[in-house]
Amino acid sequence: MQAIQRAIHHVAIALFRIFSQLLPISIPVTFAGEDATLELSRAIGRLGIQKVLIVTDKILVELGIVGQVAAKLEAAGVASVVYDGVEPNPTFDQIDAGRALLRSDTCGAVVAIGGGSPMDAAKVIAACGTNSKDPRKLAGMMKIRKRPLPIFALPTTAGTGSEVTIVAVVSDTETHEKKQFIDPKLVPLMTALDPALMAGMPPHVTAATGVDALTHAVESFLSKTSNDQTETYIRMAIPLIFENLPRAFSNGDDLEARGAMAMASYYAGIAFTRTSVGYVHAIAHTFGARYNTPHGLANAITLPHILKFSAPAANERLAALAAMIGIEQGSAEQRADAFRAAVDELLRQLQIPTHLEDLQLKDIPSIAQQALAEGWANYPVPRYMEQAECEDILRAIAPASVR
Repeated sequence: MQAIQRAIHHVAIALFRIFSQLLPISIPVTFAGEDATLELSRAIGRLGIQKVLIVTDKILVELGIVGQVAAKLEAAGVASVVYDGVEPNPTFDQIDAGRALLRSDTCGAVVAIGGGSPMDAAKVIAACGTNSKDPRKLAGMMKIRKRPLPIFALPTTAGTGSEVTIVAVVSDTETHEKKQFIDPKLVPLMTALDPALMAGMPPHVTAATGVDALTHAVESFLSKTSNDQTETYIRMAIPLIFENLPRAFSNGDDLEARGAMAMASYYAGIAFTRTSVGYVHAIAHTFGARYNTPHGLANAITLPHILKFSAPAANERLAALAAMIGIEQGSAEQRADAFRAAVDELLRQLQIPTHLEDLQLKDIPSIAQQALAEGWANYPVPRYMEQAECEDILRAIAPASVR
């Protein structure tokens, strides 16, 4: 990385810090607890919205969760039509199908039911409802001119934080890139954190999405744009994750743990939407775009490697994270190492794989190039990474059979 590039990037980060603190980012009206879905449905009815497009996936339809929500909406006087074509790492083809249904059925709002993929798709579909541009032209920073149709979020996973963020991510199958939509207009109007909707989540999804929330919290705290406000949310999120994620993984019907994880994801989402994230996400996005790796799993596999890489420039911050889970003895470096060890142990308990089986050695140079381009353009990380360093990390993530 050349000195001039570094200087330009430092100026950009300083501007981002000012921008992120001054930009008015709303927090959704939030209902939490086992009656949250009912309360949200009634609130939508009180707004006078007559019909909504439910954006979700086929699994949640088969599980009956979508039908339960639709029934509560109907009881509140709100009709619904369902688009269930969203898959992990939503594509522009799925966005196009959803917006076509939105228009043909003249829906006045969008209700997202699911994890990060349905919520991200719902945000972009809602933006397409008021902006006539091709959705690809809405990607980027602050390119959504007209306010989207009202967005209501019912997360069924605890991890993405999309129910409270200004971001949506869509995969471009032609370029193998993840396109980010970043705009305060994408924050949902209301959200329901209903642990009952999360009870059916299988353990491996609970694990991966929970580590997604952890990654948001950690990368937000390590960000150069972290501030007192965002750190307050992280100090609430980190203990909740370490205390409740193993419980939710072991017993999916533990609604107390599910509710706590929902709050942790929510807090981390509020924080990282104001600080951005880091290299874990940059690499995970390339895995998702190229191999269709679920985002939470990609983050979980990558996180330990980026913590190790960042440590020389972030030991004090990692030590502060350690204190949040009760590790307070030793030097800053020792506490930082202890936090990294605690993350490794959590991942072991959650049965997170240590390697990405789909990763091919021939892809590593281009993956590293894409990840670094994303990181350079978007993320105020504590330590900058060069191409060779990123390739070394990717080789460590690759399965032994191809190394």
